[in-house]
Order: sequence, then C-alpha cells, then structure tokens
Amino acid sequence: MPDDLRRGRRGGVETSVRTFAVWESVQALVARREQELGRPLRVVDLGGGTGGLAVPIAALGHHVTVVDPSPDALAALNRRAWDAGVAERVEAVQGDAATLLDVHPRGAADLVCCHGALEYVDDPQASLQSMAAVLADGGHLSLLVAQRLAVVLAKALAGQFAQARHALTSPDGRWGSTDPLPRRFDAEEVAGLCLGAGLQVEDSHGVRIFSDLVPAAYVDSDADRTALLDLEQAAARHPDYAFLGQLGATLHVLARR
Repeated sequence: MPDDLRRGRRGGVETSVRTFAVWESVQALVARREQELGRPLRVVDLGGGTGGLAVPIAALGHHVTVVDPSPDALAALNRRAWDAGVAERVEAVQGDAATLLDVHPRGAADLVCCHGALEYVDDPQASLQSMAAVLADGGHLSLLVAQRLAVVLAKALAGQFAQARHALTSPDGRWGSTDPLPRRFDAEEVAGLCLGAGLQVEDSHGVRIFSDLVPAAYVDSDADRTALLDLEQAAARHPDYAFLGQLGATLHVLARR
C-alpha cells in the first residue's frame, strides 16, 4: 500500500480501516468465550511482534503470551504493555511456529491468534497442527492470511499484467521472484489446512475488499473512513455476494478445535 494511503488511515485496532473488521470478530469471540468459561482467557499470539493485537486483548483483562522470533519486537512489546498498564498480563516468549510446542504447553490455550505469519512459515500444515496442539478442547484459532486474488486485481489495475497472471497461476500466489511475500492463500486452501489440523472452520470472510484500492483523498475524514468501514462490513457479509470476500487483501478465519 502506498505510504500516503497508510498515513490517511490512522487509529488503533478499534478504528483503523486495516484492522477494524478483524478486531471486531476477535473481540466478539473473546467476550463470548469469557462468558462461557467464566474466567479470563489464556491467549497465544503467534508472530505477535510488538503487541498491536496482544495489548488490546490484555486490556480486556485476558492473559496473552506473545511468541515471536524477534528479540527487538518483544522488547518493544514489553514497553508497549507497560505503557498501557497491562504488563502483568502480557508474556513475551522468543520462538516461532516450529518451536511453539517447545515454548508453550499443549492444550493450555483458549485462543491462538496467528495474524500475518502463516505466509512466512516453512510448512503451513505443520504450523497449524502445532497451533491446534496448544489449544484446549473447544479452543479457537484466529487466522489472518494474505489472499491471492487481491494481489491479482491490484497488479492488473496497476497495468502489471504479467505479474497479475503469475500471481493467478503460481502455486504460491506470488507475482514474481521479487515478491516480498513467500506465499498467499485461497479460502478453500485455508479451509483444507484447518481441517488437516483437526480444526473446524466456524467463520471465514475477506477483509479489506476495497480499502487498499481507494485513493487516500477519498478517506480524508472520519466520516469517510466510517462509510468505508460500513461498506467493507456489508460486502464481506452480504449473503448474495459472498464472492466479494475472495477479493479481500486478507482472509480472516475463525476455527475451533
């Protein structure tokens, strides 16, 4: 996304166009599970970096373990948690998907979040199996991955037709050898990976269907951003136009063990 568009979409997870829909789903799930269990949740944020998701979840009263390979990101996470007054509910652990079972006990998590990390692992199926293994029975996975068709559309609209075709037909959804993402996913592929890990998909919807394509000048006010958020939500959930979700820059999946 162009820098000027990023600057035009300020806000935390609750208000940012890039994170609002995902946060709304995660927050609703967390609230429902807290009510069902009668206690705060035990959450694992795999690849959670500096705590953009972990700190808001901890602010709701839950314990969050962030597993990330970067010591610098974890140091920033600790500062962020301290500044937000939730340091006692946030634990920073160095690790990744391959070492998850070495740094976190099996069957101990009520929720595992993996947002924007599955694209980088060596073996997505094995990584999902590890995430499922740390979940308690009835626990949930919140998975956010980059989608293939979004980059196909973006490249085509930019006049980069060869790259669009490559992304459309390549097994990994990349637009070429210099693509910064190691892979992108299709919704059916993700559903199969979840099933292979013993997880049942309960909800799946595209995120940022229009946001990454809209010029910054069109979202220059709070009213514009609110209208765009409303459009995104309506398109992602419209019963007659479910195909629009496949055009979202990312796919958000909630699955249950």
